[in-house]
Amino acid sequence: MSAPETDPVAEGQEGSEVAHPEPDGDSAHQEGRHIVNDDPAPQGTLRLFTAAVREVVVVVVMALVLSFVVKTWLLQAFFIPSGSMEDTLLVGDRVIVSKLTPGPVDLEHGDVVVFQDPGGWLDVAPPVERSGVSGAIHDGLVFVGLLPAESEDHLIKRVIGMPGDHVVCCDTQGRVTVNGRALDEGSYLPKDTAPSLTKFDKTVPKGHLWMMGDNRGDSSDSREHMGQPGGGFVSDDLVVGKVFALVWPLGRAELIHRPSTFDSIPDPK
Repeated sequence: MSAPETDPVAEGQEGSEVAHPEPDGDSAHQEGRHIVNDDPAPQGTLRLFTAAVREVVVVVVMALVLSFVVKTWLLQAFFIPSGSMEDTLLVGDRVIVSKLTPGPVDLEHGDVVVFQDPGGWLDVAPPVERSGVSGAIHDGLVFVGLLPAESEDHLIKRVIGMPGDHVVCCDTQGRVTVNGRALDEGSYLPKDTAPSLTKFDKTVPKGHLWMMGDNRGDSSDSREHMGQPGGGFVSDDLVVGKVFALVWPLGRAELIHRPSTFDSIPDPK
């Protein structure tokens, strides 16, 4: 009697735990990746974000360094706090000063300049109180030149007399003269403003300047300090730079030009 034939299906079911085929490589990889959450997307996003932040930081630092360099050696913004230069410059105006003058570019008669207080020209005003993060940010932006300085210890006037010049007020027609040449100041003085109600007859010492504001009736300038140490003259070492542009408000923005009346001033004798 022959042995019963083995049922292949039954045999396969009986050994099912060991007879199932192994998963292929792709299936095993996908299953393992699902278990450990090995998804590259979050890491890639983090790398992109880190690179973007690094780039922004580098750009900001370079901009701040460049602004500081520009402010220190080339240009600086200033805020006009008083009416001594009206109508050329008004209270609240923002101007840009070129620090190349004096220096590589010579200072000239008629230039509008910012200079440090020679001593006693300005009343000592209490400093503006700024505290906290906003104060630190403001001071930092002023330091690097992104905000205008508030001119707390600076003045802005027009150069009338250069070293060696003989400046006089007034001639028979009430005009200021420099080395005997009368100035036609109608292009920058406020309407119906006298060139000066204060009389003076001075020779500017070497290395100094004679300064006057355009608003002659409301300007504490060289005329007002003739009786003080220094005789009202300003050392050219105190000049920060020449005002060459009015930039704010935008409706009045313009370049500040030297009036043509100063072109004909003769050399001092």
